[in-house]
Amino acid sequence: MQQNVVAAARHRGQTCLIIEDSQFDQQMMTRVMTRNYGHIRVEVASTLESARTALKRGGVSLILLDNNLPDGIGANFALELASDPALGRIPVIMVSDFPTPFMWEKAASAGVLYVVNKSEFGARYVAEALGSGGRRRAGMN
Repeated sequence: MQQNVVAAARHRGQTCLIIEDSQFDQQMMTRVMTRNYGHIRVEVASTLESARTALKRGGVSLILLDNNLPDGIGANFALELASDPALGRIPVIMVSDFPTPFMWEKAASAGVLYVVNKSEFGARYVAEALGSGGRRRAGMN
């Protein structure tokens, strides 16, 4: 119990930005976050443009990113984030229906922490990302 209190205090005031156009998948990822990390605010963006707007407001500490979005490709957006000194420090987990080797390669180049199939996504990936201290590394599942 003490460990959960310490973890909650460490992550208080943080925001997880879910970039996903499927309402079903938005709800699934939000549910994972609220059940396991209720102290972290969740914001949802259904396009890359709305994600850029959310990121300009600041305070994002974790990004859950789909690959196929209405206005672009998530792996390309991850590369865009990596090229920005401030945004490149935010841990990114790509959560995709069909992770491909090509996507993994781009994700690794961008320093994405994990590429995870939506059916396998869970709290352990979030825990590892939050524990990374903003360090980005490639891990593909």
